[in-house]
Formats: sequence, C-alpha cells, structure tokens
Amino acid sequence: MKPRSILTVAVCLALTACGTTGTTGASGVGPIGVDFPRADSDFWNSYIKYTPEKAKALGINLMAPTNSQNKVENLVANAQSLQSQGAKAIVMAPQDTGAVTSTLDRLAKAKIPVVTVDTRPDRGGVYMVVRADNRAYGEKACKFLGEKLGGTGKVVEFQGSLSSVNGRDRSEAFAECMKRDYPGITVFEEPTDWEGTKASAALQTRLTQHPDIDGIYMQAGGVFLAPTLQVLRQKNMLVPPDDPRHVVIVSNDGIPQELEAIRKGEIDATVSQPADQYAEWGLYYAKAAVEGKTFRPGPTDHGSEIVDVGGGQLEDQLPAPLITKDNVDDKAFWGNQLGS
Repeated sequence: MKPRSILTVAVCLALTACGTTGTTGASGVGPIGVDFPRADSDFWNSYIKYTPEKAKALGINLMAPTNSQNKVENLVANAQSLQSQGAKAIVMAPQDTGAVTSTLDRLAKAKIPVVTVDTRPDRGGVYMVVRADNRAYGEKACKFLGEKLGGTGKVVEFQGSLSSVNGRDRSEAFAECMKRDYPGITVFEEPTDWEGTKASAALQTRLTQHPDIDGIYMQAGGVFLAPTLQVLRQKNMLVPPDDPRHVVIVSNDGIPQELEAIRKGEIDATVSQPADQYAEWGLYYAKAAVEGKTFRPGPTDHGSEIVDVGGGQLEDQLPAPLITKDNVDDKAFWGNQLGS
C-alpha cells in the first residue's frame, strides 16, 4: 500500500493530530479488536476479506476478529471478550443501532475507544463513525427509478431492518423523494430485517397481487440480489432492458455480483458502498484513537467529509457513487478490483 496523507489540517484539532497511513512497519499499534457483523452477505464477506490486509498496511496489531452473526447479544459478548483480552480500541458494525448503548457506555468507562463502521449508534458516543451518506442511497435510488419509469408505475422496496439507522435512513429518504418528486409511482414497502428469504417471499406475494410491477429497490444487494433474480427468473420476468416487460432494478452495495448483473442487463444500477474503505478508514481511526489524535468537521483528502451529526458525534461520510451500464467497467470501483 503506497503511503499517503490522510487528513488535511482543516480536519485536525491541532497540527500534531495530522497523521498519515504511511507507516507500515512492525510498530504494531494496538492491540485493536474488530467485530464483524455477519458473514451471510457478499458485501460483508468482502469487508471481512479486506480487514486483515488493511490492518497489515496500517501497522496495526490486529486481534483475532470476532463475528456477532447479526445478533446484538453476540456483539455484547464479543465486545466483553475483546475488552478482557486487552483491546486498546474496537471497530464494530452494530446492526441493531438502538441496542448497543450499554456496551458503548461500558467501553467508554474502560477508556476503550470505539469506531463504528457502516452504522451509527442511536445513542452513546463513539470515537468516529465511518459511513456513507445512507439518505443519499435512498435518494439516488428514487431518482433513478423515477426517471427510468417516467414518473409512473409500481415499485417494490426491500427495506433493511428499521432497527438500524441505515434501514431507516434509506427508507425515509426513498419515501420522501417518491412522494415529493414522483407521486405517480406506487411504492410497496417490504420490511425484511436484511434477510433474503423475507425479500423473496414478499416479492412472490406482490407479483401475485400485482403482476405489473415495474421496478424494485433493493437496499442491500449482498442479501437481496440472488433471491430477487431467482424469483424473476421463475416467473419469466428476467428479461433484457430493451424488453417492455423488463423490471427496472436499483440496488445498494456495489458487490462484484451486482456489477456482473448490470453487465448482463439483469439489474440496472447500484449505489456502491465502499467495503474496502470501510475496512481501511475504520482501522485508521481506531489506530488514531490509540495514538491520541483528535479530529473536527471538514473535508478530507480521501474524497470524504467529516461531519458533526449531532451532539459532537463525528462521522466520516465516504463517497458512494451510482453505478450503471455506462460506468460499470470503471476499475476504480472496489467491486471491479475484488473479482466475483
């Protein structure tokens, strides 16, 4: 990994807080613990793959990662285990963002800084949140579908878990945009708890009731892509974009499988969620916390912006571009670097 400066002076509280990721020696900052949220999603499996690579490049002493398997009770136990093993900082991605307050409070009392990746806790402060703008996900999906459908039609929306700030942000932004800009589109909201089986069942039901569905918004391609394509294939509805029966599909994640589906004409777009940058910057901020660095709102030189999301909580909002057939082969997308 080529050394590079991380943040401009504008985002540092003091000159001494400005660091770089250039140190890749055996300093072994840490130990730093990481809890993976789940391993049943292509997106999160990509994040899991990137984590040890980024830790090595950053010169981090990475503890054996844990996996909470999408269960908050596992996350609580894993955090306790990492604490007892001497973690100096912990990176986690709580899927239920309202149920981790007591864990964050306990770690704060023990002076163990926490960096959350992908999600922001509803309550309880953390050192830094590394996340893309999830409201922008819903907004981009809405505008893509709205324009493709000409402002009319029927759309099925696979909502993520509404106990997660991500599910709420994407759902609320999508709904507000549709109501404001495309009132002629009927949206069928389908809560899924990020589970592909629930999305599949919901789609089966909606297509039985409304065989003229025109579009689908999948809030997580990593769990919804395969079951969605299977249902459409079974119903002989998986047809090319130039076929009048084509169901317009926009997704979120940017995994290699989605990019390949775009190339095949099976889906139309996805908003790339940066699995590689989640791993890199989540670990970077954990290292920075151990080293005593502090940050403030402002632009970074890695194309993002640190914002105050309320109460002094800082969030590094990483860019999440829309991928369509026009730019799907761009090698800059992590989904094209990883391979399927």
